[in-house]
Amino acid sequence: MKKTVFITICLIASLGLKAQFSNEVWHEGFLVTTEDDTLKGLIKYDMEANIVQLIVNKSKVQTFSSHKIFYFEIFDKVVKNYRQFYSIPYEVNYDYTIPIIFEVLYEAPLSLLAREAVVQENVPNSSVYWSGTVMQDKMMKTFYFLDKKGNIQMFTGKRSDLLSIMARKSNDVKNFIKKNNLKTDEVRDLIRITAFYNSI
Repeated sequence: MKKTVFITICLIASLGLKAQFSNEVWHEGFLVTTEDDTLKGLIKYDMEANIVQLIVNKSKVQTFSSHKIFYFEIFDKVVKNYRQFYSIPYEVNYDYTIPIIFEVLYEAPLSLLAREAVVQENVPNSSVYWSGTVMQDKMMKTFYFLDKKGNIQMFTGKRSDLLSIMARKSNDVKNFIKKNNLKTDEVRDLIRITAFYNSI
């Protein structure tokens, strides 16, 4: 009985230690609407719903859909860094385009964008009292490339896909990845590769 109670307490405690994600927090920042209004205050974003909430001068919460947003910037309390987002038209289905929110990770003639979503995954439990797996929330990023013509292409994370997107300079990019032992599905490495591509 005592063992069962202890395990239950450990499980409840582990749930209480759930990581806090950036989309769950209010951040200082500003938002530019499609009507060119600039609003400063506390910002909370939801990429899955494509909305941004804003509190100006401790007043009521205003909600903006991606149709009403041009750009917003925050100082992210969680990652301790500035982040920039645009609402950009994207073809979500064949012949159906709507503006959705993208984060700009690297801006250049070939820009690197990202969207994020919270997903659940099974992870091994390290407790000495109970073995198995537990469900845990994880922030997953999906990457996109935006070219000078405004075309947006989703990136799978595979090296072959990246070399296809960067076909004009694929040999140089391939050598750069190999020389620096970079991974095409990790944010920092992907930014380095994109910066290199734009520099040559």
